[in-house]
Amino acid sequence: MSDRPLAVVTGAARRLGRVLALTLARRGYGIVLHYHASALDAARTADEIRALGVPVRLVCADLADAEQVPAIFETVEAADGRLAVLVNSAAVMRRADLRRLSPAEWDATLAVNLRAPFLLARQAAALMPPGGLIVNLTDVGAQKAWTNYVDYVVSKAGLEALTRLLARAFAPQVRVNAIAPGLVLPAEGFPPGDWQALVDRTPLRRAVTPAEVAAALEFLLDNESVTGQTVVIDGGYSLI
Repeated sequence: MSDRPLAVVTGAARRLGRVLALTLARRGYGIVLHYHASALDAARTADEIRALGVPVRLVCADLADAEQVPAIFETVEAADGRLAVLVNSAAVMRRADLRRLSPAEWDATLAVNLRAPFLLARQAAALMPPGGLIVNLTDVGAQKAWTNYVDYVVSKAGLEALTRLLARAFAPQVRVNAIAPGLVLPAEGFPPGDWQALVDRTPLRRAVTPAEVAAALEFLLDNESVTGQTVVIDGGYSLI
């Protein structure tokens, strides 16, 4: 068994998940790269990780199905190394009017954005030696009243509360924190003009870069006194 630390990153095929997986790979973590529907993107990200001389294993799972969650940890146990980090990055964000949102749509969002991180965190903590770290990707929107994304907002607010609860339950062996990005990457199909209008309203008048979110992850890796916290990286968006 290798002593190389392993990191599980969910939703790691693309967007922020990809950036965070590459950040961990550059720091020497072997990567268990989870994806669902983005097989080609996952393969490309895995190739980037291998090019760094870092081992990577891919695992496909639909996190909306609780019975598929254990497959991720079967991959972890088959990998050569010890589980040190879990990053819960996978999420769904669908536009849905509060007055018309169906129970099925509500359940589908919370299954991926809140229930899955709960189940993943419990299983990860059981495998981690002392010093493990769990990081949940939330959203500055957790503190907003976006009525067209009500299920998403509720799921991210719940994830921030869950972060605090897990941090207390898993201490002192495992730390649990969250990163709440602001305006980093627009949701697919989001009108470019509307996106720029949002960016222009922020105090810093620019979008957050994926590298700045990755820097927050590195801070949490390095500062072993931080647990139960949500690190906001939003260019001041939470102030408006």
